[in-house]
Amino acid sequence: MSKIKNFFFGKGGGTAYAIISAIFTFVPEDFFKHGIILCNWQDSSVLLVNRLITFLVVLILTNICYCLYCRFRRRVTISDNNYSITIEYGDLFSKKDGLKVVHFDECFTTSVGSRPEDIKPDSVCGQYLQKYPIANMRELIAEAGLKSIGKSLCGQKDKYTQGSIIPREDFLLMAFAKLDRTGRGIFTYEKYVECLDKLWEQIDLYHGTKDVYLPILGSQITRFDKELSQQELLDIMIASYRLSDRKLRYPYRLHIVCKKRDGFSLNSIFGVEK
Repeated sequence: MSKIKNFFFGKGGGTAYAIISAIFTFVPEDFFKHGIILCNWQDSSVLLVNRLITFLVVLILTNICYCLYCRFRRRVTISDNNYSITIEYGDLFSKKDGLKVVHFDECFTTSVGSRPEDIKPDSVCGQYLQKYPIANMRELIAEAGLKSIGKSLCGQKDKYTQGSIIPREDFLLMAFAKLDRTGRGIFTYEKYVECLDKLWEQIDLYHGTKDVYLPILGSQITRFDKELSQQELLDIMIASYRLSDRKLRYPYRLHIVCKKRDGFSLNSIFGVEK
């Protein structure tokens, strides 16, 4: 039922009605009497049938084109009066025109490896550390003015407020997941939302005159207290940013860069016109 509704009243249908209105307004009536279907009917019947055929053809073709566009588009933008969020497929590290957020754990661990307490090589943080090694993380932490809020459950290392940021060239290094005793990243839903609130505040402080790019936070190996898909995490991030009073003002915008994968679609993002 919803598919039929979208066919007639969705974005594709709305565009089709605009095209049809233009056709019926500017194409002479004689065309519909002497074109498309020719028969010995009364002129009024031929006119009606030809207009109906035109309506259906335009509606079907426009919806097909819109479906293809939705299937193959690589970005969507959600805008309001004072902000703009672009969600796009791509590689975070290929973005050259803005600051990029890289999320670490709460201790800013820099060891990359296969142990539970190590940063995984294929994670965003692992890729960053392999491309841009950090010789002295304690020094960066001190320069950013971050203060420890206690000791982590894993190895009794200093931990920092989730969502806090260390600026480093074109990157914003963020304290993210809490560590359990084995060194795995964990989160509750409430702490995730608190972390996002802190992140928007920090981005507002550090972005200057640049756009900001970040991945879908927590979509890889972070463990949550409830099952959350990449699609759901993205919707939470967007909702949190919309509600925050710390947004990038025009002409600057927030970009969320994600990977195309099964069970995820730009067309399923809450707030994106279908």
